[in-house]
Amino acid sequence: MRLFFDTNVWISAFAAKGLCRDLVRLALALHGGTRVTLVTSGCVAAETARILGDKFNLHGESVDAALQVLALCEQAQDGAIWQPPENFPDADDVAIIAAALAAQADLFITGDKALLALGAVEGMPILEPRAAYLRLRGLG
Repeated sequence: MRLFFDTNVWISAFAAKGLCRDLVRLALALHGGTRVTLVTSGCVAAETARILGDKFNLHGESVDAALQVLALCEQAQDGAIWQPPENFPDADDVAIIAAALAAQADLFITGDKALLALGAVEGMPILEPRAAYLRLRGLG
């Protein structure tokens, strides 16, 4: 199963204790085995670093540690071309969804309510972190 976490999942995992941190830890523990591959992209890494600094005042070693975790993931191609549907809620998310689709992710995990409302994009299910965590727990 190829998993692509939206930036908000990574931010929640790095900045606070809770479900997203547990989800990321579980996914990393399963990553690289025969069942789970974590995929991310340069645009997710850049956005994660920026938000950790701007909104959470994390810099230097804290951001470097977060980027090292992201570097453990398979890297999707940035700049993939994808034409979003007319009802796509946020143009800022197009590059991230395009990267997930180019990486042939089986699941896109996000806390973004507008993306969750879509349910899926081009056959790629969009799940909230809790649903993804429960699904992964079944693999462990």
